[in-house]
Amino acid sequence: MTVSISTSKLTIKTMLYITQQQKDAVNAHAAAEYPNECCGAILGHFDNGSKTVRDILPISNQREDSAKHNRFLITPQEFMFCEKTARKANCDVVGFYHSHPDHPSAPSRYDLEHALPVYSYVIVSVAGGQPDKMTSWELQNDRSMFNEEQIQ
Repeated sequence: MTVSISTSKLTIKTMLYITQQQKDAVNAHAAAEYPNECCGAILGHFDNGSKTVRDILPISNQREDSAKHNRFLITPQEFMFCEKTARKANCDVVGFYHSHPDHPSAPSRYDLEHALPVYSYVIVSVAGGQPDKMTSWELQNDRSMFNEEQIQ
């Protein structure tokens, strides 16, 4: 864990440990769903403020067809399926991923309003059908903003 100290406040940067194969799986899902957003769960372990990815679990975007190009929806039933799958694998849901078709890999206002603290939120930008930049974000406990996580 990296600690950066500024004069205004203490910022703790968390780390997301993810393999190239896991990144490739997210990118492949994002490319396959383009021009719509893809989404999925990230299964793994919480390790002293950082997260280690064990598996990527693609989920079908349940948003109505007219909104899938810039929104995703994971239903409560799918969330429970992710939790059960993680439990069977002796791990936790440590985050979620989704794509931003033809937009940067930074969280939107909508992402901020629908996120929960502790989880990692991986976003991959997809430009013209090709996965581009991947970033990871964690919501502050007061839900005011995201902090970017380092991906390693």
